[in-house]
Parts: sequence; structure tokens; C-alpha cells
Amino acid sequence: MSLIAGLVTFYFSSLIVRMSNAVLVFDAAGLALFAVTGSSKALSFGLNPVMATVLGMVTGIGGGMVRDVLLAEIPTVLRADLYAVAALAAAAIVVIGHVLLLPVAPVAVAALISCFLLRVMAIKRGWRLPVAKGAERGDPGIQKEDSKTAERR
Repeated sequence: MSLIAGLVTFYFSSLIVRMSNAVLVFDAAGLALFAVTGSSKALSFGLNPVMATVLGMVTGIGGGMVRDVLLAEIPTVLRADLYAVAALAAAAIVVIGHVLLLPVAPVAVAALISCFLLRVMAIKRGWRLPVAKGAERGDPGIQKEDSKTAERR
């Protein structure tokens, strides 16, 4: 199935670009689904709550990273978008529900909805994480070390 999806994406990339809003919505749904599934699976294997939360987040963002790398783009998770934060929120909800011994299904639904809505609202409203001053490319305040300076050390 993954191979078919990859081939369709490769050969019909112009159509996918025109449907970018739909792709972003499906990406948000996939992010939520994989973050919840990853953290649930980690808990079922007996991982501690912190590791289950991190594993859920990494599971959620992994597919998007692969997609962006294959498209030769900077991965969304490495930009200031609310991407990993949404996955982390979903994984944390699942883990907190597990620790509090809450029923699994309602907790999973709450985590899915939270992650999906957070990601969609971030896309629609342009919500971004703060960026450190001077971190922008080409900022004259950040000087790169040239070879002569490096040799003097």
C-alpha cells in the first residue's frame, strides 16, 4: 500500500500540489492517528510514561519527515510550524489518560481531536512557534567563521 501511495504521489505530484489544502488536512489526521497509536503501543509494551509520550510524538512526525525529505523540502517539524507540538499534545493526553486509569477509547478520541484541531487551526490561522532572535537566515548579527579565523585557533 505504501509503495502504491508513493508511486501515485510521484506521478501525480502536480495534481497533489493543486489539492494542497486537502493534503494538509489529511496530513493533520495522519499526524493525530500515528501519535495516538504510537503512544498507545508504547504503553502496551510497558514503557514508562515519558518514553511513551516521546515515542508517540516521534511516531506521529516520522511520516511527515519522510514525505518532506522525499520532496527535497525542509521537514515541517524543523520549521516553526506547530507540528511536533500537536503530536506531543496527543501523545501526552493518551499517557495521562493511561496513568489516571481512564477508559482507553474516550481518551484516544480526545487525543485525536485535540491533535487534529490544533494542527488545522495552526495551518488556518498561521500559528507558529517563536524563533530565537538572530536565527533567521542571512542575519548580519550571526557571523560565520571563515577558514582564516579557524586556522588562527
